Amino acid sequence: REQKVKVSKKPGSRFNKGKAPNFSRKKKPRHKLHRNFRISPTKLRTTITPGTVLIVLSGQFKGRRVVFLKQLPSGLLLVTGPYKLNGVPIRRINQSFVIATSTKVDLGQVTLGDKFDDKYFKKQK
Repeated sequence: REQKVKVSKKPGSRFNKGKAPNFSRKKKPRHKLHRNFRISPTKLRTTITPGTVLIVLSGQFKGRRVVFLKQLPSGLLLVTGPYKLNGVPIRRINQSFVIATSTKVDLGQVTLGDKFDDKYFKKQK
Protein backbone atom coordinates (compact mmCIF):
# COMPACT_ATOMS: atom_id res chain seq x y z
CA ARG A 1 0.00 0.00 0.00
CA GLU A 2 1.19 3.47 -0.82
CA GLN A 3 0.51 6.40 1.43
CA LYS A 4 -0.60 9.62 -0.08
CA VAL A 5 1.37 12.66 1.03
CA LYS A 6 -0.75 15.72 1.63
CA VAL A 7 0.69 18.77 -0.09
CA SER A 8 -0.79 22.18 0.37
CA LYS A 9 -0.09 25.12 -1.89
CA LYS A 10 -0.48 27.61 0.95
CA PRO A 11 2.94 28.96 2.05
CA GLY A 12 2.50 28.66 5.82
CA SER A 13 0.69 25.35 5.84
CA ARG A 14 1.82 22.48 8.08
CA PHE A 15 1.85 20.13 5.09
CA ASN A 16 4.29 22.32 3.14
CA LYS A 17 7.41 22.00 5.29
CA GLY A 18 10.01 21.82 2.53
CA LYS A 19 9.12 25.08 0.81
CA ALA A 20 9.98 28.47 2.14
CA PRO A 21 7.22 31.07 2.19
CA ASN A 22 7.23 33.21 -0.91
CA PHE A 23 6.92 36.78 0.25
CA SER A 24 7.72 39.42 -2.30
CA ARG A 25 7.72 42.84 -0.76
CA LYS A 26 8.11 45.86 -2.93
CA LYS A 27 11.15 47.94 -2.13
CA LYS A 28 10.31 51.53 -1.40
CA PRO A 29 12.22 54.07 -3.46
CA ARG A 30 14.74 56.02 -1.40
CA HIS A 31 14.04 59.70 -1.11
CA LYS A 32 16.84 62.20 -1.21
CA LEU A 33 17.56 63.84 2.12
CA HIS A 34 16.68 67.49 2.30
CA ARG A 35 19.64 69.58 3.26
CA ASN A 36 17.95 72.81 4.21
CA PHE A 37 20.69 74.10 6.44
CA ARG A 38 23.78 76.18 6.01
CA ILE A 39 27.07 75.54 7.68
CA SER A 40 27.40 78.47 10.02
CA PRO A 41 30.49 79.44 11.99
CA THR A 42 30.71 78.33 15.60
CA LYS A 43 29.14 80.80 17.99
CA LEU A 44 31.59 82.19 20.47
CA ARG A 45 30.61 82.07 24.13
CA THR A 46 29.64 85.47 25.47
CA THR A 47 32.14 85.17 28.32
CA ILE A 48 35.03 84.78 25.88
CA THR A 49 36.23 88.10 24.45
CA PRO A 50 39.69 89.10 23.16
CA GLY A 51 41.97 89.47 26.17
CA THR A 52 40.06 87.05 28.41
CA VAL A 53 42.17 84.71 30.50
CA LEU A 54 41.11 81.09 29.93
CA ILE A 55 41.99 77.87 31.75
CA VAL A 56 42.87 74.95 29.47
CA LEU A 57 41.11 71.72 30.50
CA SER A 58 42.83 69.11 28.31
CA GLY A 59 45.93 68.41 26.30
CA GLN A 60 49.59 69.10 26.85
CA PHE A 61 48.93 72.41 28.62
CA LYS A 62 46.12 71.20 30.89
CA GLY A 63 45.57 73.53 33.84
CA ARG A 64 47.51 76.41 32.31
CA ARG A 65 46.08 79.90 32.02
CA VAL A 66 46.16 81.35 28.53
CA VAL A 67 45.04 84.60 26.90
CA PHE A 68 42.38 84.50 24.17
CA LEU A 69 43.42 86.42 21.04
CA LYS A 70 40.73 85.79 18.40
CA GLN A 71 38.41 83.20 16.88
CA LEU A 72 39.59 81.52 13.68
CA PRO A 73 37.27 80.86 10.68
CA SER A 74 37.12 77.15 11.65
CA GLY A 75 35.57 78.10 15.01
CA LEU A 76 38.67 77.29 17.06
CA LEU A 77 40.12 79.79 19.52
CA LEU A 78 43.56 81.31 19.01
CA VAL A 79 45.28 81.49 22.39
CA THR A 80 48.75 82.17 23.75
CA GLY A 81 50.50 81.85 27.11
CA PRO A 82 52.39 84.16 26.36
CA TYR A 83 55.24 81.74 25.72
CA LYS A 84 57.78 83.78 27.71
CA LEU A 85 55.61 83.69 30.83
CA ASN A 86 54.27 80.16 31.08
CA GLY A 87 55.58 78.26 28.03
CA VAL A 88 52.28 78.01 26.11
CA PRO A 89 52.88 78.91 22.45
CA ILE A 90 50.30 80.39 20.10
CA ARG A 91 47.91 77.52 19.45
CA ARG A 92 44.33 76.61 18.49
CA ILE A 93 41.93 75.22 21.10
CA ASN A 94 38.28 74.22 20.89
CA GLN A 95 36.13 76.37 23.18
CA SER A 96 34.63 73.28 24.81
CA PHE A 97 38.06 72.56 26.33
CA VAL A 98 38.49 75.89 28.12
CA ILE A 99 36.92 77.72 31.06
CA ALA A 100 36.66 81.50 30.85
CA THR A 101 37.69 83.52 33.88
CA SER A 102 36.62 87.04 34.72
CA THR A 103 40.21 88.30 34.35
CA LYS A 104 40.87 90.45 31.28
CA VAL A 105 44.17 91.50 29.71
CA ASP A 106 44.45 94.70 27.68
CA LEU A 107 45.37 93.82 24.07
CA GLY A 108 45.52 97.42 22.85
CA GLN A 109 48.93 97.28 21.15
CA VAL A 110 48.76 93.65 19.96
CA THR A 111 48.33 93.29 16.19
CA LEU A 112 47.83 89.77 14.85
CA GLY A 113 47.18 90.49 11.18
CA ASP A 114 46.17 87.70 8.83
CA LYS A 115 49.27 85.59 9.44
CA PHE A 116 47.61 83.33 12.01
CA ASP A 117 44.84 81.36 10.31
CA ASP A 118 44.00 77.67 9.99
CA LYS A 119 46.54 77.18 7.18
CA TYR A 120 49.33 78.42 9.46
CA PHE A 121 48.72 75.57 11.91
CA LYS A 122 48.32 72.81 9.32
CA LYS A 123 51.11 70.23 9.25
CA GLN A 124 53.28 70.29 6.16
CA LYS A 125 53.41 67.06 4.15
